[in-house]
Amino acid sequence: MCLGVPGKVVAVEGLLATVDFFGVCKDVRLDVVDEPVAPGDYVMNHVGFAIRRIPPAEVQETLALYEELLRAGDDDDLMTADIRGEIRAAGERKRG
Repeated sequence: MCLGVPGKVVAVEGLLATVDFFGVCKDVRLDVVDEPVAPGDYVMNHVGFAIRRIPPAEVQETLALYEELLRAGDDDDLMTADIRGEIRAAGERKRG
């Protein structure tokens, strides 16, 4: 299963954005996102590409859902494991 992870755009330079995913920042490509993004916007990331700008009216609900998954789920739950894996991998790439 593959799942996107929401994050807040911190900076944009051309087709590359720095995005904060629950405290872990990583670079994300903007080649396929459905509309332009700017710092302060939220995007859905999938394997290093922003695939969707999250409309402002949906941001809080989306973040609340993911925070609940991270808080309540365990790594036996595939969605929770996938989200945690994405966040962990982002942190490892930035440190490495």
